[in-house]
Order: sequence, then structure tokens, then C-alpha cells
Amino acid sequence: MYWYLAVLQKYAVFNGRARRKEYWYFILCNFLLSFAIAFVDAMTGNINAETGMGMFSMVYAVLMLVPSIAVGVRRLHDTGRSGWWVLLALIPVLGSLALIYFFAIDSERGDNQYGKNPKEPPSGGLIV
Repeated sequence: MYWYLAVLQKYAVFNGRARRKEYWYFILCNFLLSFAIAFVDAMTGNINAETGMGMFSMVYAVLMLVPSIAVGVRRLHDTGRSGWWVLLALIPVLGSLALIYFFAIDSERGDNQYGKNPKEPPSGGLIV
């Protein structure tokens, strides 16, 4: 839950880097919360037959759109790629598969043009 909240604190931050842990824990928490909200929609009878989504699910999806894209862009930055690569999601199947690969690979070692490696401890300080 820490990583989910960390992403929400950076709601619309598209610069910097996000390590794998931050991205995948956000995705996991987002999926579980979406499932729980869909269950509430089903129990309350709020599901729209045309969209297949309930009112609460739709509101949650809209609210999570910007942070989901932002953490994806930061994750791509961590692998040394431009955030514009997130547009691969618009290509059916192959684009999504390519993005899953990019999101799953390890960080680019050291600093890159998008910032310091979030895995490395801060220099000049004690590691706690």
C-alpha cells in the first residue's frame, strides 16, 4: 500500500524515474481496488449494461487515469526510454506486450537523462 500511496502523492508528476517495485505494486493495488469497487457496484446494482461498469468503477477509473500514465512514464524513464513510448498502448496486443516488457526489465544503471537511479542510496549519507 505504501507504493500505491507514493504514486498518488506524485499524481501528475511525469518527470523522474520509478523503479519496478513502485510501478508493479501500484498496478497490483490498483487492480485489487478496482476489483473491490466493481464488487460494490455489482452488489448495489449500479452496473450499466452498455459499458459493463458501475458508477463507482467509472469514477475510480477516471481518477486513476493520470497517475497510471504518470507512473508508466516514470517507469519508462527508469529504463532509459522517453515517456512517449507509453503511446505503444494504442497498438492492439503488440504495443501492450512491448510495454509489459519495458515495464518488467531492470533499471538503467547509474544516472540517466531523466534523473538519478532510485535504487542507489543517496551519496554522502548513512544507509538506514
